[in-house]
Amino acid sequence: MQSIKLKILDAEGHTCMTCKEGESVSLVYTGEYRSGDRIVLECREPGCFCVVQFEDTLTPAYVYVAQREISYQIPFGLDRIVFSPKAFTGARHLVRARLARPDETGCRRNLALNPFDQHGDNGFFPHAIANVETRGEAVFAAYNAIDGIGENASHGEWPYQSWGINRDPQASWTLNFGRPVTVDELRVTLRADFPHDSWWTKGTVDFSDGSSETLHFEKTAAPQSIPIAPRTVTCLTLHSLIKADDSSPFPALTQFEAWGREAETEDSQRQSD
Repeated sequence: MQSIKLKILDAEGHTCMTCKEGESVSLVYTGEYRSGDRIVLECREPGCFCVVQFEDTLTPAYVYVAQREISYQIPFGLDRIVFSPKAFTGARHLVRARLARPDETGCRRNLALNPFDQHGDNGFFPHAIANVETRGEAVFAAYNAIDGIGENASHGEWPYQSWGINRDPQASWTLNFGRPVTVDELRVTLRADFPHDSWWTKGTVDFSDGSSETLHFEKTAAPQSIPIAPRTVTCLTLHSLIKADDSSPFPALTQFEAWGREAETEDSQRQSD
């Protein structure tokens, strides 16, 4: 029977707090976080679907946990600029996780959403990476495009974080689902801090099944929906982004959504049983 467990570890790997394992677990940590602290989620068996909330000011996230143990690094310094000023501060923190319910696993939803994504191989999905991020700053990191925050009237700090391409015409952005999913719609929200920003007129998405789609964009702050033929994939890459012919050199991506369902595989069926 599947079960999970939460721990908070310090920079040296010492356990600051833990809980008993179960199907739904939580910690109330009464201490201030220090640099190097991390939250660890342990699963009795790898390959499970969980709803996690590693920070109580952030929206809970439905994630696929591919490993028996995953870590979430508490952000400090410039890495914290993409979060509310209230996040990860103070001396009382509620951390929660539970196994996903069958109705959650089976429903149609945004398969890209993960406000707890970070750089590196952290063992849970969805996970976003890019071949370039403006000046290597967190506020322009690839994972900002899947955090669920669509505010796009400005840039440079929360809640206006985005994926910035550092003016690179070869920029590409990859979304890894970590398991097969069936995608039937893409929704793209471009950053719209006009006239500071430019925008893309089109781009291409390559899917792991070998198919591709050309996406056409308008100059708008609203999410742009692109229905596609359903396909079962494990990842996708957005590339060949064509900038509009205007004076600004700064197009950017605020949100990328991939709508669909879990693929009908033996593994996903076992999660629903």
